[in-house]
Amino acid sequence: MNRIFFRFFVLVMLSITAATFVIYFAFSRLFGDPLEDIARRQAAAQIFLLEQYVDEAPPDDWLTRLNNVRVVSSVRYDLIPLAEARAALPSGRRAQLDRGEIVLDPASRSFYRRVDLEGERYIGSHEEVLHARNLPVDIGQALKMEALRYVIVAVALLVPIALWSRAHWQGLQSLSRVADAFGSGKLTARSQMKPSASIYPLAERINHMADRIEDLLEAQKSLLHSVSHELRTPIARLEFGLELLDARAKDPGLSKRVRAMEGDLRELNSLVNELLDMSKLDSARNLQAEPVGLAAVLQECTGMLPPSPLQLECALDASLGEIEADRRLLARAVCNLLRNAQKYASSRILLAASRSGGQAEITVDDDGPGIPEEERDRIFDPFYRLDRSRDRATGGFGLGLSIARKAVALHGGTLHATGSPLGGARFVITLPA
Repeated sequence: MNRIFFRFFVLVMLSITAATFVIYFAFSRLFGDPLEDIARRQAAAQIFLLEQYVDEAPPDDWLTRLNNVRVVSSVRYDLIPLAEARAALPSGRRAQLDRGEIVLDPASRSFYRRVDLEGERYIGSHEEVLHARNLPVDIGQALKMEALRYVIVAVALLVPIALWSRAHWQGLQSLSRVADAFGSGKLTARSQMKPSASIYPLAERINHMADRIEDLLEAQKSLLHSVSHELRTPIARLEFGLELLDARAKDPGLSKRVRAMEGDLRELNSLVNELLDMSKLDSARNLQAEPVGLAAVLQECTGMLPPSPLQLECALDASLGEIEADRRLLARAVCNLLRNAQKYASSRILLAASRSGGQAEITVDDDGPGIPEEERDRIFDPFYRLDRSRDRATGGFGLGLSIARKAVALHGGTLHATGSPLGGARFVITLPA
């Protein structure tokens, strides 16, 4: 958010700078150089003395009066040839000199003016130019005055722009906080903005969108929860009926089929339980965080696994310490990853954990067939299973990894899959410590 307004501020400053140059050159072109006008006002006394005292003298007394001025003035007055003066001036100013006008040169604190166009002042004066130097012209002051003028204009523009931008920035910051809260699972987060705010229409649309999303998610969770609960009643009746049928069955073949049906019911019951767990993991309100020893939680997870001939190794740093976490949910996530490794590992499973800076990292490696790179994100989707796992030998419904990722996300962490040094798959949990 700050980046947007920083770019906007830079754009405004560049626009004001460009406008300053455009205004300066446009005014210089139309009305003359502002610096020259300031210099002319600063040299007004010398110009007035020349025009009202020296030029008003009779033709034979003009040079005498000029000499008198030289004596009493700190300005140096020289008579130079016309060709020399023309050579010292840029081509655009020579026409002014030819017309007999005073040509100011603020940079050198001087001005030029022809003595007489017709040579009436004294003999040969039409080829002479009066060059006045050391004029009391302060270019620094002139530049400061021009800079101050443009600074005042810039401030006059920036103040309303800053006020307007501040209101937008505060509104966007408020919307950003609402979006963060909504994205973290607080579905009741809404923007509280006055109708007079400039971005109120945007806030209203975001609120309507949030209302719609909340309704859809609540309807989805309610449907999932209701269906799962409703399925339990016929499952219980079927289990009871199969137990009676198995007790009365005398045919071994029938008894075998009944036991197979009981296995299907247990699988269906497990699916219902996992669906209920999924519906409970859609909100951070279910998180009961407290300081827990990470090493102890991981050790508990290894003890909760079903018996297996696979070799399970643990590599836990001694400096794991405690983290803020929901012990049950974190253990559920790690257990799901370990059970997944048990299904596909050939002989080894490695559970490792380390802590570095502000993060704790838990990894589960196996030496199984691994996961294709293009499938490593999709395996966390609910009910998604790789082709090789779509059989009764591996079991599962494709919900274990999805539940693990949701549980980790509720802790503010991430879960992703990659290749393992053991040759199979590696699952990496990163948690804020």
